[in-house]
Amino acid sequence: MPSSAMPSGAMPRSATAHRARRSAFAAATVALALTAAACSSSDDGSSSDPSGSASGSGSAAFQSQHKGGTLKLVAHAAAGSFDPQVNYTLQYWQLYQSMYDGLLAFKKVNGQESFTVVPDLATAMPKVSNGGKTYTFTLRKGVTFSNGKALTTDDVVASFERIFKVSSPTAGTFYNGIVGADACLKTPASCTLPKGVIGDAKTGTVTINLTAADPEFAYKLAVPHASIVPKDSPAKDAGTKPLPTTGPYTAASYDPNRALKLVRNPHFKEWSREAQPQGYPDAIDYTFGQTVESEVTAVENGQADWMYDPPPADRLNEIGTKYASQAHVNPLTAFWYATLNVNMAPFNNKLARQAINYAVDRSAVVRLYGGTNLASPACTILPPGFPGHVDTCDYTKGGGTTWKAADLAKAKELVKKSGTAGQEVGIVVQDDDVNKSIGQYLQSLLTQLGYKATLKPLSANIQFTYIQNTKNKVQLALTSWYQDYPAASDFLNVLLSCASYHPGSDSSINISGFCDKGVDARMQTAIKTAQTDQATANKQWGAIDQEIMGESPVVPLINPKLIDFTSTRVGNYRFSKQFYMLLGQLWVK
Repeated sequence: MPSSAMPSGAMPRSATAHRARRSAFAAATVALALTAAACSSSDDGSSSDPSGSASGSGSAAFQSQHKGGTLKLVAHAAAGSFDPQVNYTLQYWQLYQSMYDGLLAFKKVNGQESFTVVPDLATAMPKVSNGGKTYTFTLRKGVTFSNGKALTTDDVVASFERIFKVSSPTAGTFYNGIVGADACLKTPASCTLPKGVIGDAKTGTVTINLTAADPEFAYKLAVPHASIVPKDSPAKDAGTKPLPTTGPYTAASYDPNRALKLVRNPHFKEWSREAQPQGYPDAIDYTFGQTVESEVTAVENGQADWMYDPPPADRLNEIGTKYASQAHVNPLTAFWYATLNVNMAPFNNKLARQAINYAVDRSAVVRLYGGTNLASPACTILPPGFPGHVDTCDYTKGGGTTWKAADLAKAKELVKKSGTAGQEVGIVVQDDDVNKSIGQYLQSLLTQLGYKATLKPLSANIQFTYIQNTKNKVQLALTSWYQDYPAASDFLNVLLSCASYHPGSDSSINISGFCDKGVDARMQTAIKTAQTDQATANKQWGAIDQEIMGESPVVPLINPKLIDFTSTRVGNYRFSKQFYMLLGQLWVK
């Protein structure tokens, strides 16, 4: 999922991060890194069985003495549509964890266990039959939407059809295996899934039929795009009119230019602490439009309890020392990258694309992001420690398994050979300081390579959808991807398959427009292999990663870490590896 446009992501998920750090703040990086060891509440590891046991530590019992208060959040910008089946930003996916529910959910706990899928609106994990192609769920009784209407099997069926009607960004990659999905993808407005998703009101069961077994299907049912919403929800993007929820919070108002207010869902009763725990704050106020500098000051003064945007470099020293106990640093399974439009000059020329990969100094981008304790150079699409990742770095000077240095001479040679020197290149980035600083670096680099490069900063509220739409003719964009779930296909198939490329759409997550039938076939083989042999499938995904990098439709830049800076009013910090800080579980004084 993208980190802020997505979440994100989704999740996406376009990028926000740390402002450029200057050498004067090196001490702050060290201080903050030391803080990470004490404050981070996540553990190592990155993969889990989607149908894993629901046993384990689970969520701690609700402590009623900490209930109440208003949690105050701040961000530089909103993240667009608030529709859970449309929005693909981490910024809102994080909120949705305490608002919307699917048949299944990721456990709302710390660390590695947060990758475990558990029953949510379903009473138990599904009965899987028909060679892995049929999933049967029993719906919980007594669940009510925030508008007072009872949840029914009709709502579940309508929600899956709505995924296609609203052209959800993952309709063609996550849910295209449902029987009848092909027709829905061709004509979304008239989508019905009579043989794909079947509700039985008498027995309270929902049956989902797939065209082929999908070992990742449980994961896909646990992300917000599979949220169950009322059957009478609009058959189009709900935009700024939030849909009724089943979770502990619902949106009272949303103005993307000003603020979002969440209040308690008066009809919510906790049915599973693992899947959907009761929230602590009575209300969550999310204010937009502040500068990142003012966000830090607000948290320090207790006027805000948490800032979405990473702290700027000139404030890291004070955060890492005076406010060290309020800083929480966690490694992420994510990468920042530049997209190269393979369907437009100059990047319809593979040599020109490869030149950019050779030319980019990843170490420089790490410095612009915030230093080596907050990011590391990325050479591959799959992040380190992620299923399928292989340590390799073809585009470093001399080649090898790790990043060493840029090869500018090789890059200039490739540009000359491509015959693209002198062409114009627009670079589209978000308008915060970090994205602009990296964009300015890329602009300078492309100019050095002989291109006429211009920087086009856009608000985070629109940049992610803008760069997805082919009508905007984006040649190079800076963005990021933060996992939806721990599987290699969530990076490679979602970001770079033919099924993710939708010309003229705001939800064409394959921003580079890369579509290779041979690579697509190998992806499908890896997905099929995973049904019986995950280890072999991961090796196949690693080879696919390297094959795509050979074609160079993207330029991996960094693998980031995340800083959560919270006020002294906040307690009970919990970090889910899947969806990050659990906002609804924070205590507010």
